[in-house]
Amino acid sequence: MCSHDSSSPDDGSRAAADLDRCREPVESTRERRLTTLLLHKPYGVLSQFTRESGSRWGCLAEFVDVPDVYAAGRLDADSEGLLLLTSNGRLQQQLTDPRFGHWRTYWVQVEGVPDEQRLQQLRDGVVIQEKLTRPAKVRWLQGDAIPALQERTPPVRWRASIPTSWIELSLREGRNRQVRRMTAAVGLPTLRLVRSSIDLMDGGPRLNLEGLAQGCWRPTTAEEQKRLTRLISNRRGRPRDGSPPG
Repeated sequence: MCSHDSSSPDDGSRAAADLDRCREPVESTRERRLTTLLLHKPYGVLSQFTRESGSRWGCLAEFVDVPDVYAAGRLDADSEGLLLLTSNGRLQQQLTDPRFGHWRTYWVQVEGVPDEQRLQQLRDGVVIQEKLTRPAKVRWLQGDAIPALQERTPPVRWRASIPTSWIELSLREGRNRQVRRMTAAVGLPTLRLVRSSIDLMDGGPRLNLEGLAQGCWRPTTAEEQKRLTRLISNRRGRPRDGSPPG
């Protein structure tokens, strides 16, 4: 359920090696008929199981050998972090439709140092692609609050003359390149982007990256599976704003 590889995303040998490491745990997962997984997606990997012809990016099949699961939501190839994989179409809808209001939290390394004015701009919403973003939760991570992450391959670019900072940003929508566009709009270009958690909005703990190294995945626990089942059955496809889906 875990792979570790320092090769570049376009190294064709990585897929076979990762699948060899995953084969035994995958079989035990199939026996338990689990259909929802939590993956720590590395940098350089598309949120899909097929590799695009001519692309330098890898794909999920290099890390997960479980049939009939698909990403519930997506992370760009140059983003990292928590990605849910499920075989349940209704769960995919619940977790991806912004009308259901699930908070997604990101750790964002930015170029520059945020001040309260910029943080408040992000909280209130900024205009990207001629549309105001929804209100967000934002805080500056300092000291012990800075996430202890593995180094990225390739390393994050940085300039000695310009400091970098970490912010935590929680959103209830997922527009194209939204986090990067938001931080750029307030003068804090994103250098590294990691999704850290997803809130099921049921009063329980968030699904998060705890215990998952880059390229590693795990099946949902029995309790998490119960929560996801309740999430589907309780809402019956109706968004939190009361409007029907579609």
